[in-house]
Amino acid sequence: MFGNLINMIKDKFRNIAIIAHVDHGKTTLLDGLLKQSGIFKVHETISDRVMDSMELEKERGITIAAKNTAILYKDIKINIVDTPGHADFGGEVERSLNLVDGVLLLVDSSEGPLPQTRFVLQKALNKNLPIILVINKIDRQDARINEVINEIYDLFIDLDANENQIEFPIIYTNAKKGIAQEKLDDDSENLIPLFELIINTFSGPEADDNSVTQFLITNIDYDSYVGQIAIGRLNNGSIHRNKQYSLCGINKIKYDQKLTACYSFRGLEKDKVECLEAGDIIAIAGIENIMIGDTISDNENPFPLPRILVDEPTVSMFFHVNNGPFAGKEGKFLTSRNISERLHRETLSNVSLKVNTTNETDVFEVCGRGELQMAILIETMRREGYEFMVSKPRVITKEENGVTLEPVESIFLDLEEEHTGIITEKISKRKGRMINLQNNGFGRVTLEFKVPSRGMIGFRSEFLTDTKGLGILNSLFDSYAPWFGPIPQRNSGVIIADRAGKVTQYASVGMVDRGELFIDVNTEVYKGMIVGERNKVGDLDVNIIREKKLTNMRSSSRDNTVVLRPPRKLSLDQCIEFIAEDELIEITPLNLRMRKMELDINKRISQNKKDKNN
Repeated sequence: MFGNLINMIKDKFRNIAIIAHVDHGKTTLLDGLLKQSGIFKVHETISDRVMDSMELEKERGITIAAKNTAILYKDIKINIVDTPGHADFGGEVERSLNLVDGVLLLVDSSEGPLPQTRFVLQKALNKNLPIILVINKIDRQDARINEVINEIYDLFIDLDANENQIEFPIIYTNAKKGIAQEKLDDDSENLIPLFELIINTFSGPEADDNSVTQFLITNIDYDSYVGQIAIGRLNNGSIHRNKQYSLCGINKIKYDQKLTACYSFRGLEKDKVECLEAGDIIAIAGIENIMIGDTISDNENPFPLPRILVDEPTVSMFFHVNNGPFAGKEGKFLTSRNISERLHRETLSNVSLKVNTTNETDVFEVCGRGELQMAILIETMRREGYEFMVSKPRVITKEENGVTLEPVESIFLDLEEEHTGIITEKISKRKGRMINLQNNGFGRVTLEFKVPSRGMIGFRSEFLTDTKGLGILNSLFDSYAPWFGPIPQRNSGVIIADRAGKVTQYASVGMVDRGELFIDVNTEVYKGMIVGERNKVGDLDVNIIREKKLTNMRSSSRDNTVVLRPPRKLSLDQCIEFIAEDELIEITPLNLRMRKMELDINKRISQNKKDKNN
């Protein structure tokens, strides 16, 4: 009955997404479009990176969650979706591209297309979306615009773009100054050329107000007054407040679902309206227990749209209830129920994340797209007051025809020529295979490797150390391949506290020749807690709270003259990369602590003997 729906072009709308590699200027360009569209009041103060509303987005300078806004230009409503540039947030990109009819591909005029450029472009091409190429940062002194354009053409060909897709228009921008130029020598002072190109290149959405209602939920927000808010594109039909609709879920359809609020986007705000029309990106409230991928349709004759499909997770971590000696002292949400409910809530708005139960009631397996995605989730929960422990990331394998397959990544490195040897050697030990080496002629080289995802766990920090912080590393999921065998990870042991108490200066001085400490003097520690990295293979249990015995000839004040090297403070990302298989990170709102899974030294020794015998 509904297979021959006749749609019409809704020319009053344009639905577009901005895609790019990390830090190529997506959010800055969107700031400019918002400011120049007249959507804000004349005297309204607008901050930079206005779309990055999450605290973590502002701190890290990256877009984590896809967000949408709407502006008006010549009475045409342009809905714009700002997408993450990092491959770990591929689920966000997938969702975003379901909303739009065209894409702005933003590329840095100097760096050119990078790994995540390839990732997001592939997604857009797969959906057969028309593309406008935006060459940004044209004011850079090291800009190489013509070369970058040729590299992009090569990338399109490499990704099997069709003839229509490869005939893309090009525009040049300085997003920071809010300028767009059709040609490099144009005398433009604003972004009007870009507005015009969007209107003239992309057509309005195909939609029919008189057809059966089809609203695919692609994002979920929450409001304390109205509850869950479903966000997405109204593909067909109309939606009215206080009218009843059906909710088409994974396995069943719920009828008689009444809407209590309808919203249309304007700038960064949601305007309450009585009716919503097809083709627009909208939001509704009033229906409970909605999930991303559900369809809201007619109550009498529901017609669901295909659910959103995303790439499968490749990495998992185990989330444990904190059972350490300091458990419950710093966090607000501690129990397995608290953690389970929070993780479940995350899966409602993050389609690329999966949570599995385990044989242990206080342990949950969380599967995602990469270490960064996991770190963002952990940090978010930590700031919300949760207290828990996490394991070292591990890759998710597959079985095909009796063969174990593991994920492989394409690794792209940009580093100084003098560091090439040591980095190549270390990647080779991690089962990496060099695909390409290019000398840029300026003392830097570009390397491409195929490396098992397992081999990349813990490598990023090591890479930055070896390149003195000057190297650039980007990774992209490539494929699954047969298991590569054992891969060495951390080549050092750890220093472990063998009893509880406060760290003393005297004991810390004694560790100078044994390794590097992670904690300050006077820090409270417990038995089994990791306090530093040993400079040899194998773990070392020490009395880190030991005090100097006083005699008539000695005084405690003498130790105050000893200058201790400042401890090495590890961030959450560095902790995740550092820990071994038998270690955990204790996460609290106030502290990050690394520890052994088994706190008792005698039990650890016994277990190690059993493992060797087996």
